[in-house]
Amino acid sequence: MKKLNILLLFLLSFFTINLSANDGSSPLTANFTVGNPAIQSMNSIAFGPEGILFVGDSKSAMITAIDTKDNTEAKAPKSINLKKVDEQIAALLGTTADQIKIQDMAINPISKMIYLAVHHSNGTPVLMKSDGETISHVPLTEVNHSNIGLNNPIAADAKDRRGRSMRNAAISDLNYHDGKVMVSGLSNEAFASTFRSIPFPFHKDQMHTSLEIYHAAHGKYETHAPIKTFLPIDINGKTNLVAGYTCTPLVVFPMDELKAGTHTKGNTVAELGNWNTPLDIIQMEKEGKSYLLMANSSRAVMKIKVDDIANFNAFLTERVAERSGTAGIEFINLPFANVQQLAKLSDTQFLMLQRKANGDLDLFTQNNRWL
Repeated sequence: MKKLNILLLFLLSFFTINLSANDGSSPLTANFTVGNPAIQSMNSIAFGPEGILFVGDSKSAMITAIDTKDNTEAKAPKSINLKKVDEQIAALLGTTADQIKIQDMAINPISKMIYLAVHHSNGTPVLMKSDGETISHVPLTEVNHSNIGLNNPIAADAKDRRGRSMRNAAISDLNYHDGKVMVSGLSNEAFASTFRSIPFPFHKDQMHTSLEIYHAAHGKYETHAPIKTFLPIDINGKTNLVAGYTCTPLVVFPMDELKAGTHTKGNTVAELGNWNTPLDIIQMEKEGKSYLLMANSSRAVMKIKVDDIANFNAFLTERVAERSGTAGIEFINLPFANVQQLAKLSDTQFLMLQRKANGDLDLFTQNNRWL
């Protein structure tokens, strides 16, 4: 009888495993559930593998992974030139362009579909997508999803010295890299600027470390300003975070120094000029050379050679006294102002969301000739 029971258990396990293997599910989405993820805000979005979209929700201090089921392989369009994007989105939502704000943009690397995180003035977050020709709404009421709450996020009622809410900075940017969701933002701890690394699929583990940088425009070390935009890149064979901060230091953090429960000082490699906020950063390559492109709130898109970062050792530790002065590694201002979002479309193309001189908000491609 004992042998029979063991045999029955073996057969049951065998059929269960095979049923799971043949039902089309993926190990990455095995713990997902179908329903409304109840996303309260969309501060940042990024794609991971298999068409999974990660949504950073500062209001609820939550990261949500959404199985978009948008995983049909496609080539990047030769060009995109989508006019008056904000007006098109507003029309779909039954409102006007001044009542919406595009928070972030991400491109599905599989389907090349463009996803836009939008906030309505009534507080409703909305997800839109585009094939480069038309824009459509992505309903989030019944989606396959998984989520995880952040440990020790900045308090919902926290305010800065001007009385403004700081909760929006609980999640300032996110990226997926090497099986982990990387998140920048503010915590409720004494050194508030925080970097988190959360293994995916989600479980209880999440590493977080507090950050410190030298802010050359301010002439002091700081621990309370969050990273505004960051990108994991390879420098001299090791993974590093290149991070842009408001006003505008560019800082490098070696990934092997970002360890759970530690306090980490970054290496400031540039001061790119104050009275400015970095909005987006991407990496492009041409003829074996790698470049960073960074969009800014009050400056043109900047081009930075990764080799210059790799070879720079004289990290900034002294104040840049001249107003809007710069220091550290060199950069080139490209002839693109008022660019609100950047995203890599292919090995040779990138996508820009730009407010044109005539007031239109257009979405269009550029190629690596600018590199």
